[in-house]
Formats: sequence, C-alpha cells, structure tokens
Amino acid sequence: MSGRTQARACPERTCVGCRERAAKSDLLRIVAKEGACAPDPSGTLPGRGAYIHPVPVCLDLAVRRRAFLRALKAPGPLDTADLRRVVETVAQQATP
Repeated sequence: MSGRTQARACPERTCVGCRERAAKSDLLRIVAKEGACAPDPSGTLPGRGAYIHPVPVCLDLAVRRRAFLRALKAPGPLDTADLRRVVETVAQQATP
C-alpha cells in the first residue's frame, strides 16, 4: 500500500472578499477583461483569476479592499457593475 487515500482531494481557493478558504466549486472565478471584472463560471477564460463567494457581502468587501486589483495584477481600476449583476442573480437563485 502506498498510504494514499482513495478519495481525491478537493482543490481549495481563498475568497478575496472574506479571505476564507473554500472548495473551488463553491467560489466564482473572476478575470480582468477589457478593464472590467468578468465572471468566469466555467473557469476557462485565459489570464489570472481571483475567487469570491457569489454573495454581495464578499463582493462588497473585495471592492472596498481593492482586492481585485491586487489579485488580478490589473494596471488600473476595474469596473464591477456587470459582476455585481451576476452575483446578485446567483444569490437570488440560491435563496429559496
């Protein structure tokens, strides 16, 4: 026996808003695209990615802390209006 477990490890990422670690599948990947923060739910867009919980609270914390600029190494301010709409939609769908 090699000592390895049969269960595969679930990749974890840190939310740039609340700074909590969570399963990659529970977070929304964000990339910088044409001066804006673009959601990448499939995780296939090119470039650096930042992760947040898809809830408005974490998005607000990330914007206030300028976490997207640092995580994505963006040269200037990023527009988050489209991202906010997506996060609010996802949050509404998750709430029964």
